Amino acid sequence: ADAGANMINLRDSVQNLRGSVDEMKKEFAALNQQKGGSLKEMKEKIDDLSFRVEYIESFIGVSKKETPGAAKEEGKPAAAAGAEARSEREAAYQAAYKTFKEGKYAPAREEFNKFLKQYPKGEYADNAQFWVGECYYLEGNYEKAILEYEKVIKNYPKGGKNPDAMLKQGLAFQKLGDKQSAKLIFQQVTKKYPSSNQAKIAKAKLKEIK
Repeated sequence: ADAGANMINLRDSVQNLRGSVDEMKKEFAALNQQKGGSLKEMKEKIDDLSFRVEYIESFIGVSKKETPGAAKEEGKPAAAAGAEARSEREAAYQAAYKTFKEGKYAPAREEFNKFLKQYPKGEYADNAQFWVGECYYLEGNYEKAILEYEKVIKNYPKGGKNPDAMLKQGLAFQKLGDKQSAKLIFQQVTKKYPSSNQAKIAKAKLKEIK
């Protein structure tokens, strides 16, 4: 129980740290518009801190943007029913994610799977599938986690969770002691998403394997 509480506190701390990093980036952007002096060193520090946060997040199942914003209204009262459906979908997703954040991985997995049955496509579907994999990963069931991450990649090829899913597959293979598979996955991450933080983490893991 204490370990679970510590994990929740750690996730909350990382999310707070992520918020601080984002604020620093905004301040830097504002300063960068002002003339006077080089801000290169500050930018490097911010990028390094951001990378460290991403690195920790990759292990403890924290996403930097898991609080959906209000649904965008397009045009006029085009679809009140559609807005209501979006609201219900968002509420269902948020409820499942809340359970996940509380460290209740088995119930969270059930909620995310229920969400996917009800909303197999569209907003939050790829995220929900990713968190199913995360539930297995955090439970130590790495084989199942790999299969669920693969569904993210196959079922949602244009989704934003693909880099995370691929990276976590590599980490899961590494946990299983399958260094060769882990190495191949990390190499794929660096090639497919070369400028991403996931690629930076993959490069760091490749050095460990060597």
